[in-house]
Amino acid sequence: MSSTAQIGVTGLAVMGSNLARNFARNGYTTAVHNRTASKTRALVEEFGHEGTFIAAESAKEFADALERPRRLVIMVKAGEPTDAVIHEFAPLLEPGDVIIDGGNAHFEDTRRRERELREQGIHFVGVGISGGEEGALLGPSIMPGGSPESWEALGPMLEKISAKAADGTPCTSHMGPDGAGHFVKMVHNGIEYADMQLIAEAYHLLREVAGYSPARIAETFREWNRGRLDSYLIEITAVVLAHTDAATGRPYVDVVADAAEQKGTGRWTVQIALDLGVPVSGIAEAVFARAVSGHGELRAASRTLAGPVAAALAPEEADAFAARVEQALYASKIVSYTQGFHQIQAGSEEYGWGVDPGAVASLWRGGCIIRAAFLDRIRAAYDARPDLPSLLADERFAQEIGAAQDDWRAVLATAVGQGVPVPAFAASLAYYDALRAERLPAALTQGQRDYFGAHTYRRTDREGSFHTLWSGDRSEVRTD
Repeated sequence: MSSTAQIGVTGLAVMGSNLARNFARNGYTTAVHNRTASKTRALVEEFGHEGTFIAAESAKEFADALERPRRLVIMVKAGEPTDAVIHEFAPLLEPGDVIIDGGNAHFEDTRRRERELREQGIHFVGVGISGGEEGALLGPSIMPGGSPESWEALGPMLEKISAKAADGTPCTSHMGPDGAGHFVKMVHNGIEYADMQLIAEAYHLLREVAGYSPARIAETFREWNRGRLDSYLIEITAVVLAHTDAATGRPYVDVVADAAEQKGTGRWTVQIALDLGVPVSGIAEAVFARAVSGHGELRAASRTLAGPVAAALAPEEADAFAARVEQALYASKIVSYTQGFHQIQAGSEEYGWGVDPGAVASLWRGGCIIRAAFLDRIRAAYDARPDLPSLLADERFAQEIGAAQDDWRAVLATAVGQGVPVPAFAASLAYYDALRAERLPAALTQGQRDYFGAHTYRRTDREGSFHTLWSGDRSEVRTD
């Protein structure tokens, strides 16, 4: 088999097939391979008119079809299946070749694989891909990590197949070494969890407190999407809420079981944030909200618990309340992005990646699930101040969230009074209040720790570490 394919894709489920088609449709001769050869043949037979494909039935045929340096994309399930494919293909490759993992891998697995393959002279690139099946075909947001040499070999291709922002900029950029790309994709998914939960809480409030029907809420979301909340998730929320179930004629949201599933990247975000000591409370509550929704027996056993008697709002009050919910949603969304970017900066520092937060914001402007109009402003904020410690330290975002806080607080007070659970809204406001507080009760917490464990503490009036002798005369001793 001649070595004429510029890139190859192995693993031809929907995402892999669509990514291979995307390469071919953009003019790249694309080798395709699948463990089940019939799937390879079916892809070429159905979509061969879209570009130039080379079908390979064996691993050797696939490797032989690729021009040097070989660029081989793996699109299989994360974990052991990815390792199995790497072990199958690595012996067939040569120094300078590039293996690209486009799955939702844990970034620590990516770091391990990059180290192992580097010893063989093979470049390993962990690529976060966001946009779902449609994005893989028409242009996703792409977050690659790996060596600078691998970016030189792969970057132009990724730029061509990626989504393009409104200003024409490709929605891809080199994130940094080894696991940087998969780390950024992980945090993207954590923000996605928070964004979806906040939208769901806004829907819940409009339905339970304002008394709006799903169709009326759909129109509200369409209106919001024409303003500062303009985003992919707000757009599709309106579509979902307006949908009617064909079998029953009822609103779609009323026939779907209220148990949200998850694939694990949101949990990873929270777990790694704990390891890094980064507060991502809004993201964490979104993950826990999905967990609560899935515990059907626990919820059923708790339905006898007493709650407040809800008071119906008059129509004019309902509309005013909806306007306040928009403010609360916008402010809470800013917090979720703030927490996500803080985690990216902390991870970059911990692992020495040098991730550019402005570049991250730029490539999230198109193709990905959390694409939103205000990402242009997030990019501009980090471009103006690369050392920006927090989005809330940006003057414009700080002014907007400050202007929203009265309505934000009013919505939380109403939700608590009416017994409507809004954990992500509440956690986001608590985070905002914690950051703006001059003093937190952590001084008391540290005193307790010193009492029962002699963990010491620092003082506000002089340097050093101290411990109080809590028994006896309770004198203080310096410990450093």
